[in-house]
Amino acid sequence: MKLSIIIPVYNEEKTVGEVINRVKKEKLVSVEKEIVVVDDASSDRTAKILKKQKGIKLISHKVNKGKGSAVRNGIKNSSGDIVLIQDADLEYNPSDYARLLKPIVEGKTKVVYGSRLVNYPFRLFGKGKTPLITHYIGNKTLTFITNLLFGSSITDMETCYKVFKRVVLDDIEIKAKRFEFEPEITAKLLKAGERICEIPIEVKPRSYSDGKKISWRDGFIALWTLIKYRFVD
Repeated sequence: MKLSIIIPVYNEEKTVGEVINRVKKEKLVSVEKEIVVVDDASSDRTAKILKKQKGIKLISHKVNKGKGSAVRNGIKNSSGDIVLIQDADLEYNPSDYARLLKPIVEGKTKVVYGSRLVNYPFRLFGKGKTPLITHYIGNKTLTFITNLLFGSSITDMETCYKVFKRVVLDDIEIKAKRFEFEPEITAKLLKAGERICEIPIEVKPRSYSDGKKISWRDGFIALWTLIKYRFVD
């Protein structure tokens, strides 16, 4: 069995090397790994760092097209039976791979999401305060709307860790160019009748000063994307 790990990258010079090294070191029983990195026209040292990496398939965009376009291009140029999306910012840990793959390998589902929000502590003040509280609330709201529109019961629609059997992706046309990738693929999977299995994962959220790029505007785009693909396409 072959796993294609798609890593979209834009200006991640501080973390991309470490992320790729962690992915390479992760041992998976009876699973061959293919690492597909898509550099979305980074303007920092990301491109130089990636060119020194061995054992990866590197795709370089000449102009910035957005995360959705990078993921789509990565999937198009991958060959695995299973596809996993990995961000390049160290928020997500490849040590979760084995647990994420298990339900698919065992034939229980074709789609797995790594949920950051199962038993997630919600604190407004004090020690252990929920980081990026507006993002937490926004994601919970978008996930609630997803469940309302599609009759699902997922907990984390916006998670990066999404794992698919190739046959599922072959049946879905994704058009997203930027951060609307997450709601579009979720909407189309649910509309197609696919069951999304969730596995709890650990995450280390980063701030805007650390390089976080998604903004509140993307939340409104995500909402429109969910509504559009529920009733239009």
